[in-house]
Formats: sequence, C-alpha cells, structure tokens
Amino acid sequence: MQNEQTLRRFYDAFARLDADTMAACYAPDASFDDEAFSLRGAREVGGMWKMLCSGTRAKGASVWKLSYRDVEADAASGKAHWDAHYLFSATGRIVDNAIDSRFTFTPEGLIATQRDRFDFWRWSRQALGAPGLLLGWSPILKNKVRATAAANLQAFLARNP
Repeated sequence: MQNEQTLRRFYDAFARLDADTMAACYAPDASFDDEAFSLRGAREVGGMWKMLCSGTRAKGASVWKLSYRDVEADAASGKAHWDAHYLFSATGRIVDNAIDSRFTFTPEGLIATQRDRFDFWRWSRQALGAPGLLLGWSPILKNKVRATAAANLQAFLARNP
C-alpha cells in the first residue's frame, strides 16, 4: 500500500506540475529510463522533472493535462499508465502521449527505478511533424532526440544547481 501511495502522490504532483514533490518520491540513487532520457541519481531524475514542469508552466500550462490509471504496487515493484496532453516547446506542436511505467521501490517506499515506455514513432509524428513521420521509426532520429534531451538537461542543471 505504501508504494501505491508513492505512485499516486507522484502522479498527483505531476498533474499539478509540482516537480519538487515528484523529486521527493525518488531514492537518492534512483534511475529513470524512457525513449528520450537515461538518467542516474536523484539530481538528474529530479532535474528532468523540474525542467519539464517549468517549461510546461512557462509555455504550455493552458493546454497541459495529465491523467493516470491502473496504479498497482506491491512491496517491491509497481506499474501505472498515464496520458499526457501538452505543448512540445521545441516545435509548438500539441502531443497526446500514452505511457506505461514500471517501478521498483526501496524498503522506505521511494522509487528506485522507473522505466517508461511509449510509442516513439507516434510521439515523434506529433511532436516533430514531417521529420517524425518520415524518420520516427529510425534509430537515427531517436538518438538525435536523446542527445538533444541530454544536452538540454545538462544546461538546465548548470543553470539550476
């Protein structure tokens, strides 16, 4: 029950764009992986959420919507599904992304690992338009998105120590 409460607290905070509460749900040595990021440690993971939430508040709060469902957790692991509707700031395009998350937890009820999965080609068509439609299936575009995301996060962390 404790781990399910952690996930609900996390997603409720995400819906409010409350990155500080989201970051507090992670263990110090947490890891996060999805199609755009591969992060290690609470500084990187929390920093990613702070970057994404602050960007959304600044440029897309009027369209932001997050819903979640199918939250399940036991003493060691958990899962949830979430849907995000947002403005992708790099292109100004609206994205509706469906994400399945898997988690592991520390004995204290903090997130130790999070692995998010979504259809990258579907996301890239929405977020990037024609380039995503034509190349969203390719490792080349995925690697470019990952490199850009990593560089953006490092720049954000340098400005927000």
